[in-house]
Amino acid sequence: MNTPDLSGKRRLHGLPGLIFASRWLQLPLYLGLILAQAVYVYHFWVELVHLVEAAFGSQTALQQLVTSIGYKAQAIKDAAGNVTGYEPIKQLNETIIMLVVLALIDVVMISNLLIMVIVGGYETFVSRLNLEGHPDQPEWLSHVNASVLKVKLATAIIGISSIHLLKTFINAANYEEKVLLWQTVIHVAFLFSALAIAYADKLMAGHSSKAQH
Repeated sequence: MNTPDLSGKRRLHGLPGLIFASRWLQLPLYLGLILAQAVYVYHFWVELVHLVEAAFGSQTALQQLVTSIGYKAQAIKDAAGNVTGYEPIKQLNETIIMLVVLALIDVVMISNLLIMVIVGGYETFVSRLNLEGHPDQPEWLSHVNASVLKVKLATAIIGISSIHLLKTFINAANYEEKVLLWQTVIHVAFLFSALAIAYADKLMAGHSSKAQH
């Protein structure tokens, strides 16, 4: 039998209490995502430092940037039209800067996605954060639930996919046509998946409101 404690809150005992307490098993998962967030912050600053160093003429930093973004300069071809190498990259150019900045934006968007999963998931599935009235409370957290979280995650994934697709198109000369095609198809699939999730959520919300009336 469930009995109220001195604060007036219900206490669960026995099997129901054990099942409900099992939600805390998710805590290490969210702590792991926080660690992953720290790795992304470190990666962001490493890339940013390399970009600044390359802007001041560091060839080592420039080569590290070129390797990380997979950029290749003008191809060198023989008489038969076969690629035998690439022109050496001696200085930072607009394309490299754009690709590095897009990579940094990509890291930020993934970091935003992590925050959404960590904060929203913990609030929804583990325990209340009691942020009501806090000046830094995220606007979306006040009405977050499992359905809203799914839609926001799908939207964030589309944004990340868009950045990846833009990076590929800017550097299209270094990709095969089938890679470009499949990345576009996958992005469209993400888009339709997000629309389907949002539509299903709208239908469920409509049925719920009708049931209440």
